Amino acid sequence: MRELDLQEKLASLPDKPGVYIFKDESKEVLYVGKAVSLKNRVRSYFQGSKDHSPKTRRLVEHIMDLDYILVDSEVEALILEYNLIKEHRPRYNIRLKDDKSYPYIKINLNEPFSRVLLTRRVKKDGAKYFGPYPNVRAAKETLDTLQRIFPVRSCNKELKDNKRTRPCLNYHIERCTGPCAGKITQEAYFQLVQSIRLFLEGKGNELIKDIRDKMNQASKNLDFEGAAGLRDKLLAMEKVLERQKIISTTGGDFDFVALASDGKRAFAQVFFVRDGRLTGRQNFTLEAADGEEEAEILSSFLKQYYGDAPFIPTELFLQHQIAEKETIERWLSAEKGCKVEIKVPQRGNKKGLLDMAVRNVEFLLSQEQIKEEKMIKQTEEAMVELAEVLSIPGPVRRIEGFDISNIQGHGAVGSMVVFEDGLPKPDDYRKFKIRSIKGPDDFAMMREVLTRRSKHIISEEALVKPDLILVDGGKGQLSAACEVLRGAGIHGIPIIGLAEQDEEIFREGYSEPIRLSRESPALQLLQRVRDEAHRFALTYHRSLRRKRTLASALDDIPGIGEKRRRALLQHFGSVDGIKKATLDEIMKVSGMNRTVSKRLYDELRGRNDVDE
Repeated sequence: MRELDLQEKLASLPDKPGVYIFKDESKEVLYVGKAVSLKNRVRSYFQGSKDHSPKTRRLVEHIMDLDYILVDSEVEALILEYNLIKEHRPRYNIRLKDDKSYPYIKINLNEPFSRVLLTRRVKKDGAKYFGPYPNVRAAKETLDTLQRIFPVRSCNKELKDNKRTRPCLNYHIERCTGPCAGKITQEAYFQLVQSIRLFLEGKGNELIKDIRDKMNQASKNLDFEGAAGLRDKLLAMEKVLERQKIISTTGGDFDFVALASDGKRAFAQVFFVRDGRLTGRQNFTLEAADGEEEAEILSSFLKQYYGDAPFIPTELFLQHQIAEKETIERWLSAEKGCKVEIKVPQRGNKKGLLDMAVRNVEFLLSQEQIKEEKMIKQTEEAMVELAEVLSIPGPVRRIEGFDISNIQGHGAVGSMVVFEDGLPKPDDYRKFKIRSIKGPDDFAMMREVLTRRSKHIISEEALVKPDLILVDGGKGQLSAACEVLRGAGIHGIPIIGLAEQDEEIFREGYSEPIRLSRESPALQLLQRVRDEAHRFALTYHRSLRRKRTLASALDDIPGIGEKRRRALLQHFGSVDGIKKATLDEIMKVSGMNRTVSKRLYDELRGRNDVDE
């Protein structure tokens, strides 16, 4: 039954633009959305459920509370929605998969002798970022080529005025110009950095023309050694540019965004064109995209990708029209500082390149489908083998896996994951805060989690019960699990432990473990369940720890009380949003004065992580 205050909130929703936040019974954020009219949009979720998609019906079943934040415009709503999705990563929002951070090349413009280096984190810190690159190798090859042509420093030396040090090996092998030893002026060094920047921005043709002019001038001045050096740079750059396909002879910066979805999963691919040349491409996986229209998935991708992208082109070419086109265009134009257009090409070279991107991403989807078919076949074999190994009648279709996560007993949590027919079933996952155990006692924590779970197994007669219960660990964890479940009167459900060190399977009533081949489909299925339980527990543990850290980030600052904290979070959407704000922007928040704003500004920046 829904809480009474949810019904009261639904009845009092304003007919104004804003962002709404749905939460479950544990106050975990389920979904973040935006609306021109909060009243009409939010109420629509609770009316006419037969018209909803299966995903929306599942969402509504779990909604127990809601919050909303009023804004002044659609663009403000879009920005706040993006920030909240990034902050909470709600289960039912379409979101970019973040288990892999892609490498970028960073030019640190905040230093007198700027470094050019690799990083996996993009910040709004005044530096220039280029990428993402598909892997570290590709980024390193690009950086290596550039540093051979334009030898700028990559070391961590702190260069101070009038302080000279001995140049390192890079200087002697001509991979650095030795600014630490005063071997190059700041002006000349700046020109090297600018050359790298032009090249990474796709303006290699301009750079080649400039180098060719300097080479010819050196020849006229009979500086043949200087001309030869410039010639070598020229040849190296032309070799790199030859690998880039010319898309437009008139130049221009464009992104071609293609999407492929089969109703269960979705992939996006972006082709990057800079100064008329195809400079690279990148693939992206989108989570929670099942049952969504492709136009909606595409719109969600644009908001999340370009919210963090280091470069926004003047034109985006898509395969579908999207409902939020004008709002996203206004947002991107404001971010870039000039007009950005979203188009759907119908003919010509740009249509041809978009079609190529579509073919590529559709091939990626087909490969994933083939992989899934193979996985299904292996899983069927695994369920049959597992039943034989454990002497269980019939295939093992439903497995519940349990794990514990804590740091020396602190922030202890438990997880339950569910696999049905070999595949994860996230809607049935459960999280547990450990309430009764103090100190590092994993066995006692497992007992608490299984005690709470056993009550539901006994009472939920209408629900499907597991064919197998798996705990992460050996004899000790297995004994704790059996003691609780058998003591609660739960019989007939096999319980096993999987010890990670040697991947041994421990069974109730047997002293010796089962050892299966590492290639065994049954063992691989158990490993997937065990690893997923571990991942889910660890993610929950980290999220709780992060929430405590973020809350204290504001609570610990003198002058920031409950009222100011609420106003800041409502205005910027998150602590990360406050960190990115300028001092003037913070001062504009209701209730903030210059003294407190400056203190907050300095404190949050002092806590930023270094990304190198």
